[in-house]
Amino acid sequence: MDDDARERLEPLPPSAKLVYYVLDAEGRFDQTGLAAETRLSTRTVRFAIEKLVDADLVEEGFCPTDARRSVYEPADPVDAESAHEAVPSAVAAED
Repeated sequence: MDDDARERLEPLPPSAKLVYYVLDAEGRFDQTGLAAETRLSTRTVRFAIEKLVDADLVEEGFCPTDARRSVYEPADPVDAESAHEAVPSAVAAED
């Protein structure tokens, strides 16, 4: 985990940190798999994923075997960093 990810994880709740650490160590999971792996409720996992996606730490994708399900994986640090930096520069350009 890089310093930028560590910095963005700091203000998040413990459940989000746990979900991120599992994804970072184990790879892709769906919500049910994350709940089983972390022993958190599916509702707590859903909340954690929402926070992680908002922080550009996790990416949501489609499950290859079931299009109704989503799978989650850590965001690519290069993509997340560019997305994280794009917002302030766009705001600065408007001023």
